[in-house]
Amino acid sequence: MIDFNFRPETYFDGTGPTALLAKLTYPESRWGEEINVYCNVIDGEYHFEAIDFYGNDLMLRHEKSQKPLSLQEMIVLIETMEAKASSSQGNVELTLCGIPEVQSHHYPDLEKYFTEKRKNFGLN
Repeated sequence: MIDFNFRPETYFDGTGPTALLAKLTYPESRWGEEINVYCNVIDGEYHFEAIDFYGNDLMLRHEKSQKPLSLQEMIVLIETMEAKASSSQGNVELTLCGIPEVQSHHYPDLEKYFTEKRKNFGLN
């Protein structure tokens, strides 16, 4: 059973100021698009950003937080990402309509959640 209230204690292991929270791969995309979700701490707040290969400006529902996101909040962050249409490169808007394969060291059940969701839509 997936614990949607799971919240990591921290994202950082002392190796740097930025943490990779999740790697999203969209295998149905023509080019196998990938989007990475990162976290930085600025003035005591966690700041989140999503970056794709083209450098598109992706809007996130949770841009910052006082504490690490719960699994449910992380799922919402991923599922509600949007590209700023005026500056998007490639076909990121279509890519974001897909269901990604997800890897995350910080959220053990994130991969399981999206794998099950992909199966429900006949994608695995």
